[in-house]
Amino acid sequence: MRIVVIAMIAGMAVLAYQPTFADDLPSCSDLLQQKEVTLQSLAAENAILLEKLRQPLPPAVTAPELQSRMTSRLKEIAADVKVQRQSMNDFQGYVTWMSGNIAGYSRYIEAGSVAAGFARVLPIPYAGQAGMFAKFVSHFTLSLSAASKSITSYLASSQQFISRVDALEKNPAGSGRELTELSRFADEQLMKDMLDLQGKLSTTSELSSSTLSFLESLNHYVGSSDEYWAKAKSLVKKGDEKKEKSFLAENISGLKNRAGSFNGRLRSFDDSIRRNTPQIKGLTTYNDLLRELGSRQPVSLISSRETPQAAAQ
Repeated sequence: MRIVVIAMIAGMAVLAYQPTFADDLPSCSDLLQQKEVTLQSLAAENAILLEKLRQPLPPAVTAPELQSRMTSRLKEIAADVKVQRQSMNDFQGYVTWMSGNIAGYSRYIEAGSVAAGFARVLPIPYAGQAGMFAKFVSHFTLSLSAASKSITSYLASSQQFISRVDALEKNPAGSGRELTELSRFADEQLMKDMLDLQGKLSTTSELSSSTLSFLESLNHYVGSSDEYWAKAKSLVKKGDEKKEKSFLAENISGLKNRAGSFNGRLRSFDDSIRRNTPQIKGLTTYNDLLRELGSRQPVSLISSRETPQAAAQ
């Protein structure tokens, strides 16, 4: 009995000192303090993030990078222009040679224009119109003169362009403004002279082809008919028919060889222009981008008037 009583007293003591579930819960003041600390931490992190977002976004391409690309593009164009200039002497030589020979061809054209049988098979646009042959020769002469002037103009502008491109490395401090001006010069002057020369040389090539076709048809015709020499007796000395026939054949051979070489150079010149045209036009785009970068205002992802508290809300 005594032992049972002692056990009961010990059990009651244990129950008296066992903590309840309510003792484990924090107080309301503790909870409010923890919430305040958490909010302050979040507000600090949010303020840091908003400050980063307000900083201007860097452009995808910077002005120095654009200027470097422009310089490389200008050097590529200048390299092509240097190659183009190597053909100018050949073009000028052909134009000069053709100018000296067109007068000799004109007498064949004049005689052929009055040969009725031959006039019907002429390969040039003035077939059957005797009065137009003189205009053909005159037009060709004027075209050759225009081509010569165009060659001179292009040599001048291309040399200026090459010299200015070569000078870019000598004056890097002022290269920004010079790049803009040089790009404008390439677009407004160099390209203008380049395309003008291309057109003049193409006209020369077409008229040369017409002349060659005329002389070849004439050479074939005189071998099968006496009509031509009968009509041409006022232009050819008596007894010189054989010499004239030989001279005509030599003229055809010379013109064919010269025209073939000229046309080959012209095709290379055309290919170069097709390559350079988009390159030069691209310089204008670079200039526009540089101007836009220079005038661009700082850009941020949020308004500078927006507060961290407002953004958080």
